[in-house]
Amino acid sequence: MTRPSLFVEVHILQSLPPSNINRDDSGTPKQALYGGARRARVSSQAWKRATRLEFAQAEAVADRATRTKRIAALLAQRLTQPTAEGGAGLETAQADRLTAALLEPLGITKSSKKEEQSAYLLFFGKRQLDQMIALLDGRVDELLALPEKELKEETKKLPVVSALSTGHPAEVALFGRMVADLPTLNVDAAVQVAHALSTHAVRTEFDYYTAVDDENNDDNGAGMIGTVEFNSSTLYRYAVLGVHQLRDNLTSPQATQDTAVRFVDAFTRSMPTGHQNSFAHRTLPHLVLLTLRTDQPVNLVSAFEQPVTGHSGLGPESAGRLAAELASVGQTWGTVPEHTLATYALEADKLTDVFGPSLTFPDLLDRVGDLVGAWLTDGRLPTAETTQTGAR
Repeated sequence: MTRPSLFVEVHILQSLPPSNINRDDSGTPKQALYGGARRARVSSQAWKRATRLEFAQAEAVADRATRTKRIAALLAQRLTQPTAEGGAGLETAQADRLTAALLEPLGITKSSKKEEQSAYLLFFGKRQLDQMIALLDGRVDELLALPEKELKEETKKLPVVSALSTGHPAEVALFGRMVADLPTLNVDAAVQVAHALSTHAVRTEFDYYTAVDDENNDDNGAGMIGTVEFNSSTLYRYAVLGVHQLRDNLTSPQATQDTAVRFVDAFTRSMPTGHQNSFAHRTLPHLVLLTLRTDQPVNLVSAFEQPVTGHSGLGPESAGRLAAELASVGQTWGTVPEHTLATYALEADKLTDVFGPSLTFPDLLDRVGDLVGAWLTDGRLPTAETTQTGAR
């Protein structure tokens, strides 16, 4: 029997002014060939990180996650803190020795290049370090009195792997974790994020800039000159959240509901920061469309396989294409969302026909939270007729 699934899809149309938010190794804005035309592209990794940082702003510092090679340094730092603050009050050398023994069951070895770092990045919650310290359970002095070999044997008996495999923070539950050397630590991601693509063809432009030496009064030359590449684009952004997987990762229905709403908010408001000071490119979307499905996710990027030309503006034309694609997928494949919610500031009757009336963004978040909560409680979504006007 297939387990019930719920996918919350986020489709966003967003226009960026001249900018270079995600560049390649030569400094050129990332691009992709799609539909035979060169498109602006922002990698999924860049937007996932931006989303994670936006999401974390609303988290208490102690509840946040971190992805780092410095787990040993962080754990040792915890152990040197006073016991009243959750540490063990150890001297630095003692903390380093106990840290090395605790981390050995995880297969975490130090990098050959930087002795203070582990060999790979590990994504974990800061509270999970506290769980590891709690495993010592008053045995710190006893363990430190042991010879090195016996210390390692004793720490191997502690459920260190379990401490990092349970109690995941929301960020790890959303974006997952893969540890090739220790699959027990793997966490299946609840979120998938597509590469953002411009709905239209783009070309790279160059900004030639100069900087003036304020103290140079001898000549009119520039203190330095340079160029930076940029483009302007209307992007189609897509992400899908598997609520069922998020529930498995978090175990708490209320935490799952809250995290789902906060993910939609964070993904919508997030923005990669490449060349941010040079271009001040932070904008808000033209359109945010949520589709809730119980069968399978559907990326609607095919709406833009033929590039938008912008005869009546790239935003409105792109929104019209998106509405037509959503309707076409439903008619052709019979895969119609259980509910459709949208926020947009574009005037077009066909948008209302397909997406329903525009909701304010706070109302959209409340509505999707209610729907996710109902599904978590009953294992099914309420029918569109039983929800307020605008949900389809």
